[in-house]
Amino acid sequence: MHLNDMLEYNKKFVDGKQYEAYETDSIPNKRMVIFTCMESRLVELLPKALNIQNGDVKMVKNAGAIIRKPFDSIMKGILVAVHELQAEEVTVIGHHDCGMSHTVPSELKQKMIDDGIEADLIQSLEHAGIDFEEEFHGFDHVEDSVMQSVSIIRNHPLLPKHIKVHGLVIDPKTGKVDVVTRE
Repeated sequence: MHLNDMLEYNKKFVDGKQYEAYETDSIPNKRMVIFTCMESRLVELLPKALNIQNGDVKMVKNAGAIIRKPFDSIMKGILVAVHELQAEEVTVIGHHDCGMSHTVPSELKQKMIDDGIEADLIQSLEHAGIDFEEEFHGFDHVEDSVMQSVSIIRNHPLLPKHIKVHGLVIDPKTGKVDVVTRE
C-alpha cells in the first residue's frame, strides 16, 4: 500500500464517519504508557494480546524499545504522559527476534553509504562527536535490553516514585507475554 492508496482510503473512512467507533479523549483509560518496539508484527498483535482498546494507553515506540539516555525523546513522551495525561504505570515491552538484536553499527554504516549517504558526511558526524557504535548498537538478549530501559525510567529524577514501571517481552509469532520485571 502506498501513500496515495492510504489517502484514498482515508477519504472514504472520514466521509463514512468510521472514526466514530474510535472516539475517546486524550487521557488513557488504563492510566498506562506502553513503550515498545516499532516492529510491524506488533501493530495489531500487541494490543490484541493484552486486551488494549483504542484510548486505553499511550503508546510510544522506537527501534528496539531502547532507552539509553535519560533525556531522549522517548523519556520526554513518558514524562508528559505521567505529568500531563494521568498515566500511573509505564510498561516497557520488548520482543523476541528483534531486528535491533541483529544490528551491527559498522554494517549499518556501510548500508547507509550504499544507499547514497556520503561517507565524508558520516565521518564528519563522527568527528563532531556522534558515536555510531553508541547510537546504533543493538543488544544480545532482549530481557537485558528491557531491564536497561526499565532501569532508566525507574531511576529518572523527574519520574514520581509512585509510578510503577514494568518490563515484558512478547513473542511476535504467538503474542505470548513473559514478565521480565514488575512493580
